[in-house]
Amino acid sequence: MADRHGLDIGMTPPLVNIRVQRPLLMAVIGASAIYLGVSLWAGWEEVLLALRQVGLAGSAMALALSLVNYGLRFFRWQYYLGLSHFSPPWMASLRIYLAGFALTMTPGKAGEALRSILLARRGIPYSVTLAALVSERVADLVVFILFALLSVKLYPQASIPVAAAAACITLAIALFSNRRIAQWLSGRCAAYRGKGSTLLGHVVSILSDVRSNLRPGLLLAATLVGLVAWGAEALAFQWILGWMGHAVPLTLAIFIYAASMLAGAASMLPGGMGGAEAVMIFLLTHHGVPLPAAIAATVFIRLTTLWFAVLIGLFALILSRSEAEGE
Repeated sequence: MADRHGLDIGMTPPLVNIRVQRPLLMAVIGASAIYLGVSLWAGWEEVLLALRQVGLAGSAMALALSLVNYGLRFFRWQYYLGLSHFSPPWMASLRIYLAGFALTMTPGKAGEALRSILLARRGIPYSVTLAALVSERVADLVVFILFALLSVKLYPQASIPVAAAAACITLAIALFSNRRIAQWLSGRCAAYRGKGSTLLGHVVSILSDVRSNLRPGLLLAATLVGLVAWGAEALAFQWILGWMGHAVPLTLAIFIYAASMLAGAASMLPGGMGGAEAVMIFLLTHHGVPLPAAIAATVFIRLTTLWFAVLIGLFALILSRSEAEGE
């Protein structure tokens, strides 16, 4: 079976075979070891103290705000699929969307493309889901750059890299959205008959769908959804710091959170690990938070965002696998 762009969707690999399970397990073990090392560096006393200060109710509130983030981003994802006239059942689509979080611990979160495999089993072309994934990434980059720009006066040294990132994403969106460039590229690929011509054709099809998703009105709506979604996690970050006795303004919390996420994305490391944490700890200490508290707060917010998502994703992936085995 082929999609409207000629991309075969009839055969898909097993949902989670050993080649997927083993790297996933190694990533989780490696990441856990890093977090264990960070916790030991901070001192168990500080980490446990942070847990006591935040408390059960505070932890539940932080996790709830993370769920707000995941829910809003899912609605945006479902809308992207609907634009291409593919609307899988909501509950099944939600389970598949969450299952993508299981592979967050891959470079650049590329493993989230697992959703394409799962949705292809329901007749949705790879080109549609990959275009939705790219569109999500673009909208989220716009969100984090806006957050950083709004708060950059708090850390003027970051103005140049933030401005450079803003210029790069603006240029990329302009290139993606330009109809003439798209038509020229499509014509060149259609005329090319060498090796890789089929792959190029599929790439052009995906870029065409991305261009449709980046229409000004749609990009604005996707960005607004992202601002609320990621703002919820930044709010949780501020609350956690306040509960630990190191209250900071919301604008500062947003700036630190956004700068950390951008650093993690730029590092291309699994889950942004290392880069995001280093920037978050540095900026917290730069603004007067003691080092042990900065490390403890960083560990805590990553547990309630990144690792909470991975845990939910693994659970959703198990459910998806059980469903497939029952077919």
